[in-house]
Amino acid sequence: MSWLTQYVRPKIQGFLKKEVPDNLWKNCSSCGQMLLIKDLEKNLNICPHCGHHMRASVTQRFEWTFDADSYTRVDLPKVAADPLQFKDKKKYTDRLKDNKTKSQLDESIAVAHGTIEGQKAVVAVMAFEFMAGTMGTAFGEGFLAAARLALLQKTPLIVFTSSGGARMQEGMLSLMQMPRTVIAVEMLKEAQIPYIVVFTDPTTGGVTASFAMLGDIHIAEPNALIGFAGPRVIENTVHEKLPEGFQRAEYLLEHGMVDIVANRKELRSTLGKILGLLSNKTQSSEKVA
Repeated sequence: MSWLTQYVRPKIQGFLKKEVPDNLWKNCSSCGQMLLIKDLEKNLNICPHCGHHMRASVTQRFEWTFDADSYTRVDLPKVAADPLQFKDKKKYTDRLKDNKTKSQLDESIAVAHGTIEGQKAVVAVMAFEFMAGTMGTAFGEGFLAAARLALLQKTPLIVFTSSGGARMQEGMLSLMQMPRTVIAVEMLKEAQIPYIVVFTDPTTGGVTASFAMLGDIHIAEPNALIGFAGPRVIENTVHEKLPEGFQRAEYLLEHGMVDIVANRKELRSTLGKILGLLSNKTQSSEKVA
């Protein structure tokens, strides 16, 4: 080894190398542009170059949706952690532990209540950062708790969906959450409590096949993927080329499955206006009765 390789090169490399934290930059998942995370968060995780709405955490959803310092998180019911004693490459209990550590959440749903543009509401947010927002028994209990709270407070329930579907580690118990969530929605409808669904990217699987498509009003973020099976699976099944933008928010808006496609920066005001209109309608109905 020459002195150039042993001494000079390391000196030059050390001089040129800059200490850059790993969590300082992030690439847009759509256009690939490198973005400063601090600036991205100020822009509500919307890419300033292509307008792509990147995924958001539960805490960010609550902060962006509720009025400042107006909301309170709700403790959700506890359930058996591993009802089927499931194990693949690793134990299900270990997967849950890892996801709890990474996401700082107990499950794939979080619930809070507060005000949106001065209007009271209960908000449930699906956490894609926790096992891809999959539905398990704990999720079902959380959804029921959100519905019951909305019934108790007589306030609208808003659900932000983001999920890969049912959780395979809980088998049939996971699929049972589909009818359970539907029953919870029916409880709201019978009590004439407004139920609003906000589709975010992605909303797929059993979530789409159950409570997500039963809203009184459906709102979606731009270009959000919304469907049961993915476009690639459908295309391979039917052996036909799918239409441009198939299963995206704008496509569903054109075909009547979504009522509003709202930019994230306008979402709070949009929800506030809707809640105000629904509140006035509810008060008028009570006076007539």
